[in-house]
Amino acid sequence: MSATVIAFRRTLIALVAVGILTAAAADPADRLANPAQEARARTIFREVRCLVCQSESIDESDAALAHDLRQLVRQQVAAGKSDAAIRAYLVSRYGQFVLLAPKPSLGNAILWIGPLLVVVLGAVALIARRRPASQGEALTEQEEAALAELAPEETR
Repeated sequence: MSATVIAFRRTLIALVAVGILTAAAADPADRLANPAQEARARTIFREVRCLVCQSESIDESDAALAHDLRQLVRQQVAAGKSDAAIRAYLVSRYGQFVLLAPKPSLGNAILWIGPLLVVVLGAVALIARRRPASQGEALTEQEEAALAELAPEETR
């Protein structure tokens, strides 16, 4: 057999194993009886952040709080609430941080644009500071004479 075929088979076996382990990770007793509702709940799971792990969705997390959030979402799906209503409930309870992709808002814009604005203003300040003073008009003879009178004896 060629190396390509062997690599393909290993990849296929690995993918099947991951699929089986993922399916086994969810407790069947927790699943909703209606497959369409369970699919809706799973979609929402992928959009909600695990508040313990913070870098994973509740679909990927094994934390107890993630399990509780999955149960909460399943209860709301079973109660017939819309996806938007479920997200709104989670945000009202845990804040925008609970969503992996929070809604655009002024606060988020400030957090993203603020550091860039500080860097740009700092660069402008550095450039303005390095710029030589503009050459104004030359002094008249009277101004030069007055300046010479003001200068101490040593510098004359």
